[in-house]
Amino acid sequence: MHIAILTFEGYNELDSLIALGVLNRVKTDGWRVTLATPSPKVTSMNGVVVEQMSTLEEACAADAVIVGSGIATREVVEDPAIMNVLRNLDPSRQLVAAQCSGALVLARLGLLNDIPACTDLTTRPWVVAAGVEVLNQPFYARGNIATAGGCLASHYLAAWTIARLEGKEAADGALHYVAPVGEKEEYVERAWRNITPYLPAPAPTPA
Repeated sequence: MHIAILTFEGYNELDSLIALGVLNRVKTDGWRVTLATPSPKVTSMNGVVVEQMSTLEEACAADAVIVGSGIATREVVEDPAIMNVLRNLDPSRQLVAAQCSGALVLARLGLLNDIPACTDLTTRPWVVAAGVEVLNQPFYARGNIATAGGCLASHYLAAWTIARLEGKEAADGALHYVAPVGEKEEYVERAWRNITPYLPAPAPTPA
């Protein structure tokens, strides 16, 4: 199971790396989480350099993709070399999620047609200009597409991804692990309050 986090030049560390940490709480055999970058190395908005763990082409074949955000997302969506590769993202066969300005990438790829989105306050007008309704909430999903707004909503995307791929129990364990001591129950409960309405209904129990 491969989960790729698209991470571009000028990326936001909170968006890519919190998701990476939460997703890696799953220890199932074959579970692999990578930072997918367009070049061998990318530098964050605060100067943190990370090396490529997978390519954008490999991300397009992954089981789940989270499009991270950063200060250069408007440049990313104008880069034909990047966007032509990302046109291979396909929510009919993979989970596709976006964090903050990553929603602009999904919008420009045409993946948010008739689907409202969550994003950060800075990116909001750009996503609206792309013809997408922006919600005033931290998380929203429909089918295999999810978006989150605000850096600290990245654990919602990670938990949704785990729940969809490995089940709610695995996601609950990951959330509980990263939650602040003394606030774990409250923290996890709030996360599920935001995520649960957008998870598929459980299959009925056989009679």
